Order: sequence, then C-alpha cells, then structure tokens
Amino acid sequence: SQRSGATQDVALHLFVAHDLAYTNTEAADYEVIDDEVVRSVASVHSISDSSMRIETQDLIRRQILTRREVKLLFGKGYGARRNTVLYQAAKSDMDYLIFLDDDEYPLATTRIGAQDYWQGQSVIATHLEYLSESDITHGHHCGYVSPIPQFEWNDQLSKDDFRLFIEAISNDILSWESVEELMGNSGVTYAARSILEAARAEEVLEIGGMKFISGSNLGLSLRARSRLSPFYSPPGARGEDAFLSTVLGDRKVMKIPAYVFHDGFLRHKHLLTGVLPRELRAVSSSDPDVVERFLNACIGWIRYKPLLTYVINRRGYDVEIAEIKEKLAVSIPRLCAYFGIDDFNRIPIELEYYHRHVESHFKDFEDSKIAWATVMASLENVQSSRPCSRTLVS
Repeated sequence: SQRSGATQDVALHLFVAHDLAYTNTEAADYEVIDDEVVRSVASVHSISDSSMRIETQDLIRRQILTRREVKLLFGKGYGARRNTVLYQAAKSDMDYLIFLDDDEYPLATTRIGAQDYWQGQSVIATHLEYLSESDITHGHHCGYVSPIPQFEWNDQLSKDDFRLFIEAISNDILSWESVEELMGNSGVTYAARSILEAARAEEVLEIGGMKFISGSNLGLSLRARSRLSPFYSPPGARGEDAFLSTVLGDRKVMKIPAYVFHDGFLRHKHLLTGVLPRELRAVSSSDPDVVERFLNACIGWIRYKPLLTYVINRRGYDVEIAEIKEKLAVSIPRLCAYFGIDDFNRIPIELEYYHRHVESHFKDFEDSKIAWATVMASLENVQSSRPCSRTLVS
C-alpha cells in the first residue's frame, strides 16, 4: 500500500476470537468461508477456548504465570477475549493489531438536510498511516453507537428522571449531554463532515487520568512489547477499554480520521452488500428485544462504575458512590414503571455487589498488569533469538 510517499508491502492476518457460551453459537458459525476474504488475507487464526487452554497450560508449565494470573488475563469476559487476540498477535510477531467488532462496518453516514449520505472509509490504511508514529490509534464511530433506544416522556418517566439515571451510570463514553444530543437525532450519531473533510489526526490528551479510547476501531503498535498493557474488566462487567485508558499516560495516542458505522441494534446487517438506507430511523423503547439489550448494557456499565471511580477518583470515591445510589433510588422505580417490568431493580443490586468488592477488583487490575509484563518479557526473550520478520495483523 502507498503510505507517506513510500510503497510498503502489507500482509493482513485475521484473528477471530469467539465465546460460544456467551452467544450460544457453534464454532462453525465463525469460520471464514468467504472466498474474497480468504484471498485477501495471508492467514486466518481462529482462537477457541481449547486452543487457548493449550497456550495457558504451557505458560503455567514454564512457570511464567500462575493459575490465578492465567485466569486474570485469559479467563472469561470481554477483556480476556481481547487479551487472547493481543497475546496471539504478539506471539506471532505481528507489527500492528487493529481491533474491529463484528457489528461495525467501514462506512460513515452524514446528514445533509433531511437526507442521510454514505461514504466508504479506509479504516485499515488510516490506522497504518498513523501507527508508524504512535503507540495507539483510535478512530471515530457513527450510527447506533449506544444501545439506548428512543424514549417518549410521560407521567411514568420524565426527562429529568432519565437524566438522573444516566448521571448515575455515566462513564467514560456516556454522559447526559451526549445522550440528550443523541435523542435529538433519533438515537443516531452522524459522522462530522469537518472530520471527514479535514482528514487529519489529533493527539489524544490525558483528561481526568484517562486517554480516551474505545475497544474497536482501535489500533495497537506491537513493535515494543514492553509498551503493551492488558485489557481488564471486573468479572461479568464491561469497561475493558476504559481501564486500558487509565494506563496510557506515557503512550502516544492518536485520534484518526476514520469512521466505522456501529450497528448497535443489529438492524443493518447488509450494508456491505450495498443496502444503504436513505434514512436511519429511531429505535423504539417499546420493542422487548431492544429493552433487553438496553438493560444488559446498563448492567455491564454499572458493574464497572465502582472500579473506574476508584481508579480515577480514589479520594472522592465514597461520596460519588453515595450520590449514585441516591440517583438510582429515584430513577429505577420510574424505569420499571415505564417498561412495566421489575428487571431494572437489578441495577442497584449489581452496584452494591461491585462496590463491596472494589478493593479486590482493584488488586486484580494491578496484578493483571504485572502478569502481562511478565508474559511480554517472555515473548521478547524468545523472539530476540529469531530472525527478524515483520508482518501486520488486522
């Protein structure tokens, strides 16, 4: 590919991580059978539980990791799945790793007047352009970025009630200001024309102890193993990208001008075959499947709220948790009444559990970083004795 005035050969290797227990699917569902895809990549690696079990048993046998450390890094959950991909890519001596989720597409949608317009995005090429001079590259998202449906305010749930709820569960990517703006656009995030037209990257600055990234449309340079950090999230929680954001103080992170369209409600699975809707419509909160997806997202968010607060605001932790509980006490009964279900009562219970275990989760977070450094050092020792051979993974 042509980059920065120089022609470079790029080999793409596809790493696919799947969790059959989470999705209730079969391994065959993840096989890459599209001939065009197979021809475009140098290799395909399918990372299963059984294949990773062999790897981790070897790490234990060689006394690089303990069983507890293996569970921390490569056990269950989103963070562990990302670590398996990161480990396999580093072990395979890749130069770069680009994370892309299976519900995202290399497209940007903008709105001009009452019409939605689509534009293809050179996602991989843009990451490559900036990874040569960065530790991490992070792109933009558009579409249905958040699994929050469109609400119709009524006597059961007012806008102020919902604001209290969002303020309670807010995190690095979710705030009331962003949600309010989102609902004004029927729940759709549109690509900014200024970013598409300017086409330049900006360095991400540290704010509140974090350099913001997201888990997908994310590029990592693997050329210096010692500068890699693991993903971590408390058991059963999300936030693996948020916790990685807290350890990037000395890393060069670039926000790059490349969008992906996030199909957060899985309503647009045929975009890459040319089925481009003229109008992206609001997703109603009256759909039971949408409500379930929204609830699951809220539970995933609240489960990591205590630890993220503990990491970035230790001094104000107790006060902030007390405020969260107060806001949930007001807003949760309203949400239950609005949806006609009691399921949202789980959220305060989940908060209390993860609040009570925040110190043990913090220890796990710290220990995971130490264990990961040990693994990366072991790879450096092995690979330093091999002939240099550089490739790229996506």
